[in-house]
Formats: sequence, structure tokens, C-alpha cells
Amino acid sequence: MVLRTRDGRERTREMRVSGLAMNGDGDRTLIVFENPRDLDGTALLTFSHPQESDDQWLYLPSLKRVKRIAAGNRAGSFMGSEFAYEDIGSQEVDKFTYRYAGDETLDDDETFVVERRPVDSSSGYSRQTVWVDQEGYRPLRIDYYDKNGELLKTLLFTGYRHIAGTYWRADQMTMTNHQTGRTTTLTWSDYAFDTGLSERDFSPNGLARAR
Repeated sequence: MVLRTRDGRERTREMRVSGLAMNGDGDRTLIVFENPRDLDGTALLTFSHPQESDDQWLYLPSLKRVKRIAAGNRAGSFMGSEFAYEDIGSQEVDKFTYRYAGDETLDDDETFVVERRPVDSSSGYSRQTVWVDQEGYRPLRIDYYDKNGELLKTLLFTGYRHIAGTYWRADQMTMTNHQTGRTTTLTWSDYAFDTGLSERDFSPNGLARAR
């Protein structure tokens, strides 16, 4: 994770991300920071749900306590990045209403353009516009609009690769905040699937041992 200010100053963080697909519910996602040293062991656990607000817990090693993220605070910045807490975890289909907005060419890719609006009133967004490539149904760009209807952020997905013969994943995700000039880039590597994780690996009570 690389955080850049408007004037080009950078901070770099490294983290490990684990996910578990659930039957009848949203995915489980665990993010554990490994670098820099002052963030080592900081962990965010997200239980996504199809319709109601996600459950999220943040473990702060310096305080040795687990903090539950209230639904009203999920629009806040995740660890100083341009990603909000509500951007973390799986984007469940039933969390939005949708309107087809047409077809568009985006950087030589033919895309469907879809406007989606959050069902959850505590969301920090009034709406989002998503560009999805017509061949593989992969998101290529998402524009996020604030509660006043102004363009807030843009997320770009680049470098998609076909991993393990089944999964499409982007090498990079860059979130640009148009109102502050700051960006956050996530560069992904070392993907692994079917690693034997279970629900026991995604417990709020186990966050202190997640490192």
C-alpha cells in the first residue's frame, strides 16, 4: 500500500490479506499489517453481509484492544488511506440498487456502465458509477460520489491476470481522491487459493494473535 500526498510525498505499508467465501452470507476478510514497525500486528476483520451493514473490528497492538467499527464510522478513512472502511471487504450485490447507463469504450476496452446506489443509509456515498468490461465482467473503474452528489474518488483496476486457471485478479488498484489530491495504490502479489482457511481463522477474539 503506497499513500501519496498532493505534493508527491509517499508512505509505504505492507500487509497480508486473507478471505473466506461463505454460504448464505457475505465474505470474511482479514487484513494484517506487517510493515512499518509501528503498524505491525494492526488488524482489520470484516464480516460482509448481503444487505445489512458489515461487521468490522480493528485491533490496535499499541492499545492491546479490539475496537468495533460503528456503522456510522464506516465512511471514515481506513488507516489514513483513500479507502474507506466500507470499501474494504466484498461488495455484495444486494447492497446496492442498479441502473444500466449504457455502453462505453474505456482505454480500448468495451464496457457496460452501471450506476449503483447504496442501500445502507450510513454509507458515505450517494452513488457510484462502475465500468465493467464486457468480455470478462471485471470492474475497471469506479467513480464514488459524496453525499452532496459531488465526485469524490475514482478507483482504477489495472493489470488483470488469470490466476490458478480460474480467478481473475488485478495487479493494482489505485484510489484517487479528487477533493484532496491524495492517492492510495494497492499492489497485489503472492496470491494463493484453497489454502484450508476456516471460520476459526476469522474471529474477533483471535485478532491479537493474527500477526
